[in-house]
Parts: sequence; structure tokens; C-alpha cells
Amino acid sequence: MTFKEFLAYHLINMGNFSLTVSELLAIVIILLATWFLLYLLKRVVIKTMSKDKYTANRQYSVFLLVKYLVWIIAIVLLIETVGVRVTFLIASSAALLVGLGLGLQQIFRDIVSGIFILFEGTIKVDDILDVGGIVGKIKEIRLRTSTLYTRDGIVLIIPNHTFVDENVINWSHNLQPTRFNVQVGVSYASDEIKVKDILYKVAAEHPDVINDQPEIKPIVRIIDFADSAVVFEILFWSQNMFWIENLKSDLRFSIREKFRKEGIVIPFPQRDVNMISVSPPTP
Repeated sequence: MTFKEFLAYHLINMGNFSLTVSELLAIVIILLATWFLLYLLKRVVIKTMSKDKYTANRQYSVFLLVKYLVWIIAIVLLIETVGVRVTFLIASSAALLVGLGLGLQQIFRDIVSGIFILFEGTIKVDDILDVGGIVGKIKEIRLRTSTLYTRDGIVLIIPNHTFVDENVINWSHNLQPTRFNVQVGVSYASDEIKVKDILYKVAAEHPDVINDQPEIKPIVRIIDFADSAVVFEILFWSQNMFWIENLKSDLRFSIREKFRKEGIVIPFPQRDVNMISVSPPTP
């Protein structure tokens, strides 16, 4: 058997479908070439990636978009290699594709949303998002879904259309510190100046609260005169957004400790109930 005859040898011959050695080699070459091309592209992206986190995430998003495009082209070439014409396949399966399109509208919607997300770069890997009250960090953005790692250590698979159609808070946008607050009520008998000084001291002692920038230093204010307490609020800025609930808890522990030492009371709601005795009517 000559080499030419070897390449033309039919490995599979079933009806109208056949697979020769040359076609199998072409499939292997296309797969290896695709893998090698993507490997080189990834190496180039990593090597030229900007030190700026925002720009680096945007570059990675563009790489993912190019990766999906390369694989689509590779799949089309594989189909053509085995003798199936893509144009004929689409034309002969038009009715089937219409049915699939109607049934898979949500999937197509997610894919289009994923393309917009990757292209615009409004949501990037490592961004901290609030999605429907669930706070988490984006670990991976795929074409149809994205992976969100929550503060509870749970991995959520979220369809990409959620980020386009719903209100999503991106706490990492522009990489700016975010403002948070902690509220506490004290009794009306408390010295409000002392309470204010304690709350400022609590904020100043925590390492994750920004205190060295005058324009975003902590602020203590009275926000309400409630039924049984004067309600104070600490407004503070922090970049530790992912674990912000732990930071708030630290501040509350510290407030409790300092209030206890200074004899400042955190009241609880009380109600006075007056019982009136009514004599039964005389018959």
C-alpha cells in the first residue's frame, strides 16, 4: 500500500458518511493547531497584561471573546473536513433550527449577554457584586454563565442575562472605596459628646476603616430620636468590601466593650402598661 493509498483508506464507511485516514489526520491537526494558537495567545496576554487591575481584567475578557471565536471557526473547519457542508447542514435543518431557537431562547439570550459583558468590561473577574442581595466575587465569566463566589463559601452559577436585565451593584467599579454604616442606640441619659468620641475612636482603631484621607474620614452623627433611644450612626469608608459584614461586627464588638467600660447603656424597647379596674355594673 502506497502512502497515498494509506491516506485514502476508509476507517469508517457507514452509508453516506465515511472517514479516511487523511480526514482523521486533518481533524487532529486542526485540534492541535487550535490548542497551540490559544496557548500562544494566552501567553502573550499574560506577558503583556497591564499592572492596572481594571485594564488587566478587560484584556482577559477580550482574550475570552477571541477564544470562543477561534473555537467556533475550528468547529466549522472540523465539520467541513469530514465532508459535511455547513451551508447545506443549515439549509436542510432550517425547520429544526427554528424549533431549537424557540426552545433555547433563554440560552441564546444568556450567550448574547455574555458577549456584551466580555466586550464592554462592565463586569470583570474578581469584581465584588451585589446580585439580588447576595454579595460575592466573580471568579469566572463564561459565554453563557458566570461563577460567583459568595461570602458563605458557596459557588453560584448565574446566567449572564441577570447582569444585563437586573439591577446589579458592582462594588469594585472604578476601584474606589465604598461607604458603609453602623448604627447604635443609647439611652437619653447618656452624654452624647462622650458617645460621639467613643464612636470616633472605635472607627479610628480598626485597620480596615480609612482614616488617613480627609475627604472620606469617618463621620459620627445622630440620625433619630427614637421612642427609647438616641440613635447614632458611624459612616465610614473601606476597601474591604467582600468581608464588610465582619468589619461591621468588629466595630459593634468594640462599641459594646467601650460602652460597658464607660457605663453607657444601650436600651431596649419598653412599654408601660396601666391596668384599670372596672367594677361590674349594678343589676
